[in-house]
Amino acid sequence: MKIKGLRWWIIGMIMMITIINYLDRGTLNYMWVANIEYKLVDKLDAPGKENQALFIAKDNIYRLVSKKGEVINQNASFVSFKKNGKILVNRQGIAYDLGIVDSKATPEVSSKQAKEFLGDITIFFMIAYGFSQLFSGKLYDKIGTRLGFFASVLIWGTADALTSLAQGKISLTGFRMMLGLGEAGPWPGTTKSNAEWFPQKERALAQGLFGAAASIGSILAPVIILMLYISLGWQTTFIVVGGLGLLWIIPWLIINKKGPKEHKWITEEEREYILSGQPESKVTNEVAKSWGQLLSNKKNYSVILGRFFLDPIWWMFVTFLPMYLVEEFKLNIKELAFSAWIPYVGAMIGSISGGWFSGYLIRKGGTVDKARKTAMLVGCCIMVPSIIASVMASNAVFAVILMAFVLGGFQFTIVNIQTLPSDLHCGKSVGSLAGLGGAAAVLGTILAILFAGQIESWTLLFGLLAALVPMSLLSVYLTVGKIEQIK
Repeated sequence: MKIKGLRWWIIGMIMMITIINYLDRGTLNYMWVANIEYKLVDKLDAPGKENQALFIAKDNIYRLVSKKGEVINQNASFVSFKKNGKILVNRQGIAYDLGIVDSKATPEVSSKQAKEFLGDITIFFMIAYGFSQLFSGKLYDKIGTRLGFFASVLIWGTADALTSLAQGKISLTGFRMMLGLGEAGPWPGTTKSNAEWFPQKERALAQGLFGAAASIGSILAPVIILMLYISLGWQTTFIVVGGLGLLWIIPWLIINKKGPKEHKWITEEEREYILSGQPESKVTNEVAKSWGQLLSNKKNYSVILGRFFLDPIWWMFVTFLPMYLVEEFKLNIKELAFSAWIPYVGAMIGSISGGWFSGYLIRKGGTVDKARKTAMLVGCCIMVPSIIASVMASNAVFAVILMAFVLGGFQFTIVNIQTLPSDLHCGKSVGSLAGLGGAAAVLGTILAILFAGQIESWTLLFGLLAALVPMSLLSVYLTVGKIEQIK
């Protein structure tokens, strides 16, 4: 049996698991805290189609009755009012259900606790994620992308499903660390897979499709996760979403049997097209470089420093965007579900267009060096003004639209930085350098989250993100020199 365009089937499978990856990592952030809307009533009726709230003046509380009949007494000072005559109560979600955030604290105190504890858990997730990035590249170089993806997905799918058993901050943090150990693998793994399955002129596009899949996962996450949460509760949501990755393993092992040189399903035309477009395929007896050898070459710091400064922008949005929209614009859980996805549409467009753009410049006769650097510059020029404008937005609609330009510019740039390992090295060192870049990205993100925990102003936090953009671009330009294979 022969399959035309087998390389697109391979990247298609990777895109599918990347979407699932972002559903898994979004579970905690979107279910962490929730604004629940209640209808004000003069008399409580039997539970029905709407949540009900009855004000009891003598006690200065609202008696809240959910559609399922659950009753909660809420201090009136912790309630905010909507223009439609309903009230919002921000006392639900995993943070409150597990007692991680004090439900009796003032809104200011509970908001600070929610942000601080989510940041703490995310830092431990990122530590595990960074550790995995560092060693996943080596692992994928050693055992190949087929088994590498299998191991990564098995770990993170199991971890997300097990999070349904969390009883508090410690167990929740432990499961998220296990999730991080698994979820990091596809980043160096995809860079290596694209280097194997695509000619050099198509690699940035393939990397862009991978980045677009991350954006699609982020688009789907608020809708799917919050609808599951509303219908089934957070425990069942973790089980359902975690199980998706485990099911993906089956077709992956069937389709991705061998690389393009040996795969029995690939056509001879496609095999020749791929291998003839890979300058590194002409290298024989290539030996994987050690970390010491990689770190001793200045060019490699274009990947390490470029990602150290730029990746925190993405992670800060992934981590804090739901909380930002809830706090700043008082969105209820359904409004959040149908607005938080918009920035990631921009990210998806940026991923595909950033990869296509540099490939287009190469096809038109431009050098790889000029194509990658030009694409990075364009993306950065989109990001900076968009970040500044988004924090000045007066309503949620304008804010999320401007954020779409921020994340679009980010992906336009990052897909080209992520392609640099395959531009600079041959197959056995690509995953290792991509892993070092991923670990640097994690370190930068951890430092950014620690800094964010000390800042109460969202405006100042956005200012930090804007400053990271030129720092990333300069670090690439000053270290890489000419983008070409390192002899």
